[in-house]
Amino acid sequence: MHDIIIIGGGPAGLTAAVYGLRNGKSVLVIEKSVFGGQITNSPKVENIPGFESISGDEFADKFLDQAMNQGADVMLDEALSAEQTADGVKVTLASGDTAEGRTLILATGTKHRLLGLPGEEDLVGDGISFCAVCDGDFYRDKTVVMIGGGNSAFVEANLLVEIVDKLIMLQDLPFFTAEQKMQDQLFSHDNVETHVSTKILAYEVEDGQLKGVRYEEGGEEKVAACDGVFLAVGLIPDNKPFVNLAEVDKPGYFIAGESCATTHPNIFVAGDCRTKTLRQVATACADGAIAAISACNYINDQK
Repeated sequence: MHDIIIIGGGPAGLTAAVYGLRNGKSVLVIEKSVFGGQITNSPKVENIPGFESISGDEFADKFLDQAMNQGADVMLDEALSAEQTADGVKVTLASGDTAEGRTLILATGTKHRLLGLPGEEDLVGDGISFCAVCDGDFYRDKTVVMIGGGNSAFVEANLLVEIVDKLIMLQDLPFFTAEQKMQDQLFSHDNVETHVSTKILAYEVEDGQLKGVRYEEGGEEKVAACDGVFLAVGLIPDNKPFVNLAEVDKPGYFIAGESCATTHPNIFVAGDCRTKTLRQVATACADGAIAAISACNYINDQK
């Protein structure tokens, strides 16, 4: 049995691990995908304190090494559910294994939001992508559509514009909301086409292959022919398997304030998965530290 089990190996989870270990507790971090979380998709990050510029992958590697060097146990597996036990918490994993801990920190993060259009889920990974670093080269010298207009969309778009033949930006608002510097960088290229105040209606598919995006603009239906689509329309909390352990709001975020506490005295939440006004690496790390110290205090109080 570990003192602290952490579900989620992003900045919140790894910070919690470091703080728990430095307070003399045994820690297990369970991550279903990539240690470091979504920041690993960012080739260049410039707003992490202490790093003028660093790639998301390098930052994640440093973070994971720090936690492991201090004694964290890590497991690459998916936590399917968790339940309270007489001694603490038991987590059931996709591999069939279970893990038991005295306390639990849910740092489950968020996942990419879909538009909810017919056939969309079937196209993810086969025409629809989220990560230009991961999938951009598949569309070299081709036409792609970027759906979205915020910072995330422009980060991806500024990578894609260098390799694709044509980039079509579709935004539902009357204007793009990304930082002006990002917009200026993208719009300096002559292979960018933009449309605002649009409504995405459907994906055009022929013989199982994505061929375009049908949308409405100014009351007129149009089709943007393309070879692929990149979605950047927001994130949703990845909390559904654990709603039995912590209250969630209407969008599905765990309800918790700066204390990161839940209604269960041995369960805490940290990072982007909880209700908060700003979701950034810096705020995720702060949550991780608070949740870990709270877990340590709970354990100490039980002795």
